[in-house]
Amino acid sequence: MSEKIPGADKKVLCGILGILLGSLGIHKFILGYTKEGIIQIVVSVLTCGVGGIIGFIEGIIYLTKSDEEFVNTYMTNKKGWF
Repeated sequence: MSEKIPGADKKVLCGILGILLGSLGIHKFILGYTKEGIIQIVVSVLTCGVGGIIGFIEGIIYLTKSDEEFVNTYMTNKKGWF
């Protein structure tokens, strides 16, 4: 049996939300990045939604990382963007 990595359960949720609702920055808020989430919303509003591509790309990146990479990058090292 393999052990679950704490925090890895957020990977799929954040990835899907980033792809589907990236312009709202919900995936950022789930990871605890309030400032980045607000910036994502503002960018999306100022660009009439085109800025949502950032969330879409981040969602794909989240889903392609291993659980360990995801936790190390976004939860341990607190990398806010990409």
